[in-house]
Amino acid sequence: MLSETEATVRLIIALLLGGLLGFERELSAKPAGIRTHMLVAEGSALFMVCAMLLMQQFSQPTVGILIDPSRIGSTIVTGVGFLGGGMILRSRDRVYGLTTAAGIWVAAAIGMLVGAGYYLIGILGTLLAVATIVLVRRLERYLRIPERLRERPIDELSEE
Repeated sequence: MLSETEATVRLIIALLLGGLLGFERELSAKPAGIRTHMLVAEGSALFMVCAMLLMQQFSQPTVGILIDPSRIGSTIVTGVGFLGGGMILRSRDRVYGLTTAAGIWVAAAIGMLVGAGYYLIGILGTLLAVATIVLVRRLERYLRIPERLRERPIDELSEE
C-alpha cells in the first residue's frame, strides 16, 4: 500500500535525480537545464504515483475491477516525446538539440521509475545518462571530431 509519505519521498527523489541530469545540460549552456529536467522527472513521478494511488483506491479484484497504472505511463511517454520534439532545432542542413531532447525523455523515464518505487533503477539510469553525455563528449573531443561533424546532416537522418 502506497502511503502519502512514501509518495512524497518518491517525488523528492525523482526531482533530485532529474536535477542531476539537468545539471550537466546547464553546464553545457543548453536550453533545457536543471529546472526543466527536474520538472519533467517530478511530473512523470507525479503521474505514476497518481496512477498507483488510483489503482489502490478503485481496483476491486474480488469483483474483477482492476485499474491498470501502465496506461497513464504510456501517455507520459507520448507527451514527453512531444516536449522533446520542441527542443530539436534545424539550422540549414544540420539538426541540433537531439541530446537535449533525449535527456528530457530519459528524465521522464527516471521519474516514472522512481514514481513506481524502483529507486535503484532510477538512480542507475540517472548515473548512466550523465556518464553517457559527459564521457561521450570527452571522447569526441579526444578524437578531435569537429563540432560541425558531431551534429548529423538532415539528409543522413532521413535515410535511417
